[in-house]
Amino acid sequence: MTAKIDKYVSLQNNKMKTMKLMRLIFIGFAFSRLTTATFAQSENNTEDATTYKAEAFGSVGSGDNTPFWMLSNRYGIVPLDANNGFLNAGVYHNQRFGKGFRWGAGLEVVATAPRYHNIFIQQAFAEIGYKSLLLSIGSKEDYSSLWDKNLSSGDLVHSSNARPIPEIKLSMPQFTVVPGTKGWMQVKGDFAAGRSFDTDYLANFTNKQQETGTTKKQVYIKNVLWHHKSFYIQIKDTQNDFPLSGTIGVQDYAQWGGTSTDPKIGAQPHSFKDFIRVVCGSKGGDNATVSDQINVLGSHYGSYDFKLSFTKKDWAVHAYHQHYFNDKSGMIFNNGTDGLYGIQVDLPKLPWLRKVVTEYVLTRNQTGPMHFIDFDHDKHPGIGGGNDDYYNNLEYKTGLSYFNRGLGSPLIISPEYNQNGKLGFTNNRIKDWHIGAEGDISPQISYRVLFTKMNGWGTSYHPFRNKKEGTSSLIDITYTHPRLNGWTFTGSVAADTGTMVGKNAGFSLRVAKRGIIKAWK
Repeated sequence: MTAKIDKYVSLQNNKMKTMKLMRLIFIGFAFSRLTTATFAQSENNTEDATTYKAEAFGSVGSGDNTPFWMLSNRYGIVPLDANNGFLNAGVYHNQRFGKGFRWGAGLEVVATAPRYHNIFIQQAFAEIGYKSLLLSIGSKEDYSSLWDKNLSSGDLVHSSNARPIPEIKLSMPQFTVVPGTKGWMQVKGDFAAGRSFDTDYLANFTNKQQETGTTKKQVYIKNVLWHHKSFYIQIKDTQNDFPLSGTIGVQDYAQWGGTSTDPKIGAQPHSFKDFIRVVCGSKGGDNATVSDQINVLGSHYGSYDFKLSFTKKDWAVHAYHQHYFNDKSGMIFNNGTDGLYGIQVDLPKLPWLRKVVTEYVLTRNQTGPMHFIDFDHDKHPGIGGGNDDYYNNLEYKTGLSYFNRGLGSPLIISPEYNQNGKLGFTNNRIKDWHIGAEGDISPQISYRVLFTKMNGWGTSYHPFRNKKEGTSSLIDITYTHPRLNGWTFTGSVAADTGTMVGKNAGFSLRVAKRGIIKAWK
């Protein structure tokens, strides 16, 4: 899907099959939306209240950067530079009304040091829901992945690693029973359109590097538009009599529109008709680039997600796989075994070890290292592929990132780490092992442990001369006092070794207070 030379030579019938697949996905998603009004309302644990959150964080350490797991999967709040801190305050409202309706809103502001634009709005949103449906507008921290938020290394398409992109989104956030299935089939999904607002940051980042002479002037597309959708089907006995359940789903993220920093290139196609092309996975019009006219409009990223669970009263085991794709070759599994593989064990009756996650992430295949570039289909039949260059795109140089933080897995190191100021991901061929665990030491003290072994070979375009490797680890200890309602105190120690993200070590302290301003029941 990404605009690369290998897509020029894909066979027309394979293009049509891919387009039909994307249209079917979209139609299926739309159908589920239309019939949602008859679904049973999903479980909703949201309080009818106006609440607040206040948080203070500070870290000290050695090395140039904050330790990897101290900043990753924190919605982009923690600065990369070592010896940092932030203050965070937010107000949120959730209230039900009428028969099945609810509405909510939130505003959260962050002040950080050191950082470009030290004060910024992290969340600002309003939403209204009816039964299982939710319509929201604005920037909101949202986690819809099937993988554990606290222990997983991160979803390959959309994790909690970057700041939320402002968007309009229609979603069914919780699995909802499909009528006529006797409770055995549930669905969830979303459909959204958004826009990046990191233009000033990118200009500052690239200008700073040009001034130091570490890189040449880079041409990239700013004010990028985004579209994403997902659809999941779960087969599960909602009465919990049968222990085996399975989930299958698909995600699609797309960058499109925007304006090039090169006036000669100018604005990219961004009409409503172009949006429909992006949604349906259709080729671009006459005003699109040659590659988008031949292939599809925009730069797309996606995955097929699979999860199998076996749940008993006192324990549960989940096995999952996320097959990532950057283009058509990946959609038909020509990129081999690339993806995320994981096992999660839940032990709710064992307080000192409530949950364990083990993951393996492999992205080295990428349909081979070289492009197939001959345009003569008669002379050279077959599917063009190779060098899928995950998270990168020839036109959208910032890749799958926002404020230079990767939207997907942090294990594909974010562009913010690029010391030469180059935009895009410089290490997307990885083979990593990851483990996470959490539990309770006492009724007031809990812990979380993360450890990752990293291996990276750069990209097929620009491979590392020598393989980079390293480890990253984190230990969180959280304390809550029974007489200090709403207060949490978290101390963390973390360290990085090797050449992947450098040698860093640090300690952090986070103090947070949550409370209710007014209950509306």
